[in-house]
Amino acid sequence: MQSPTPIEIYLEVGKKRTFAGALNWPGWLRSGKDENAALEALLAYGPRYAQVLQHTALGFTPPDQVARLKLVERYPGNASTNFGAPAIAPSTDAEPVDEAELQRFQILLRACWQAFDAAIQQATGRELRKGPRGGGRDLDTIVEHVVGADASYLARLAWKHKRNQSDTPQEELLRTRRAVLDALTSAVREGLPERGPRGGVIWTPRYFVRRVAWHVLDHAWEIEDRLL
Repeated sequence: MQSPTPIEIYLEVGKKRTFAGALNWPGWLRSGKDENAALEALLAYGPRYAQVLQHTALGFTPPDQVARLKLVERYPGNASTNFGAPAIAPSTDAEPVDEAELQRFQILLRACWQAFDAAIQQATGRELRKGPRGGGRDLDTIVEHVVGADASYLARLAWKHKRNQSDTPQEELLRTRRAVLDALTSAVREGLPERGPRGGVIWTPRYFVRRVAWHVLDHAWEIEDRLL
């Protein structure tokens, strides 16, 4: 059954690329060359996002038309937006996170990781389609990239995390995920400094979850779409 209320979304509008994201559903964030294309992409990925959350009790129902998406915020993008990565936090991401929502975010992140793991398992031993010029990461490089990105995101919550060179890729993947959950829990319960180490930018817990969920799902879906 279709949700009786529209899903609130925001737009991050760059000169070359626009992102559309659901404010209350981190990870459901897609892009297009302009606003209309971004909205259509978000709508198209609704069922895939629902599949990610299907074994949770979070209750996501994908909309069946763009009219069920309610635009409430629009922001100008920057160079990162044009490059293909979201970079602007919606104003609602500054709102505090209580214990119930912390638990919701933990469930959501674990669901995203499970989707990524399922994509890896499906692709193991198979070839990934290359781009029009023969480019594109192979499976091992995608996994390494996601682990590295998650590790770098931890600094945005002022969390110290060093990679263990003796760990296997799978061990490092799991250790980084534990650090993500620990850092998020600490940020919600203990608060955050205004600036990170060496003056680095600090993210709010909500935006941290938004970026981690987007990045892991973006690559999970990339793997699925590139399977030969």
